[in-house]
Parts: sequence; structure tokens; C-alpha cells
Amino acid sequence: MLKVGIFGATGRIGRLLIEEILNHNHFTLSSVYVRNELQYSLPSSTLITRDFHIFLQSSDVIIDFSSPEATRALLEVALHYPKPLVIGTTGLDNDTYHLLEEASHTMPILYATNMSKGVAMLNKIVALVASALKESDIEICELHHRHKKDAPSGTALSLAQTCANARGLKLDDVRISGRNGMIGARKEQEIAVMSLRGGDVCGRHSVGFYLDGEYLELTHNATSRLTFAKGALDMASWIVNKQNGLYSIQDALML
Repeated sequence: MLKVGIFGATGRIGRLLIEEILNHNHFTLSSVYVRNELQYSLPSSTLITRDFHIFLQSSDVIIDFSSPEATRALLEVALHYPKPLVIGTTGLDNDTYHLLEEASHTMPILYATNMSKGVAMLNKIVALVASALKESDIEICELHHRHKKDAPSGTALSLAQTCANARGLKLDDVRISGRNGMIGARKEQEIAVMSLRGGDVCGRHSVGFYLDGEYLELTHNATSRLTFAKGALDMASWIVNKQNGLYSIQDALML
């Protein structure tokens, strides 16, 4: 069985990952890294630790759904104790992403802002449409639960990056994330990414391509966070025997 270590065990996805592993015949929960006390019990065979070195050494692969600060700390230690990593933490800054790229030279890392197969396919389709309908205005809207801390979501930003790449644009030059007041007409190459927050919505992402006389909207709805946990475990199985490098969920699904 594949020995999986969970980093970010106190989060919503971390808890679901643990439950899924404990009910799965192909995985074993080898270790859990905790900074604060867990509010639930784990099997006696699972190592619970605050020592990064011991945590990394005790598992075949690590799955990280934590915070940007915690992910950075994990990567800094993993540079010295390489281990296959699946990272689903969103809101990473440029420095942390560069650190992720550096770490991938010494270990295989799969990084995805969304672990669902549907979103991976949405990215594939969005690239085709953005390239084919170059005259369309692109508007991206994401909706998440009231507790989500980062905005726009990592998934929305990934979709925006996909659109920018398809048109040969630099996203930082064309992205906006809000409109208010007398801002003037919409710029020709503008890519808008808007965020809504409320209730317990797991995640909804819509990408609209607006033309004169018609428009096309593509939407992905996540109805359960378990989708992300299952997807992360699929990625853990895939990454564990790969060569060093930085991979995406599209690589794993051969999209």
C-alpha cells in the first residue's frame, strides 16, 4: 500500500483526505504533520508529529492542503529531504512558486490549484475557445463559501492564465479584478476575474466569451469537497514514481 503523509490535517480538505485514506484499500495513513492539537483521533499506526524531517521520512508521498506560509516551510525542508509532493494549496506568492520550481529539480512535485478532473478539462476547453474566438471579451467569475480567505481563487487565476497564454498575453498586463465608478469602456484585451463569497458553496467557476450577438459560457460546479480529496489521492498515486520535475494535473490526465 502507498504510505501517504498529510500536511494540513486540520483543514477541511485535510480531514476529508484522512477519512478517504482510512477507508481505502490502496493507501495507508502513515503520518500527519500538526502544529496544533487534532480535534479527532487517528489509528495508533499513524505517526503524528511536528518534526518535518520525521514527517517526510515516514511516507512515500506527501499531500499538502495547508496555507501559503505552511507550504513554503514544507518546501524549504523538503529541499534537504526530497519526497514526492502533491500540493493543492492556493494563494502562493511568486517567491513561493519559485521555491516550488526550485524544489522540483530534486523531487517530483504535482501542483494544482484545483484537483478535480472537470476543472482540468475546463482548462483544456478554455484554451481552445480563447484562441479560436480572439475577438471575444473574456469574463471569469468564481463563487466560494464564506470562509475562503484568498481571492480570486487559485482556480480562477489558473483559468485566466490559460486564456492569456492562448492569446499570447501577459496576464498581469491585462487582468482586472474589480470595477467601480467611471472606469471607461472595456479594454480590448482585458481579462476580468471576479469573486463572490457566500454560504457553503464548494466552488463554481464560469468563463464567459462575449461577442456581438452571441456569447458562450462554460461553467464547472463542485458539489462536494470530497472531489478534491479523491483527485489529490489519484495524483499521489501518479506522482510517486515519476522523475524529478514540476507536473500539473493535465500531465497526469494526459490532456
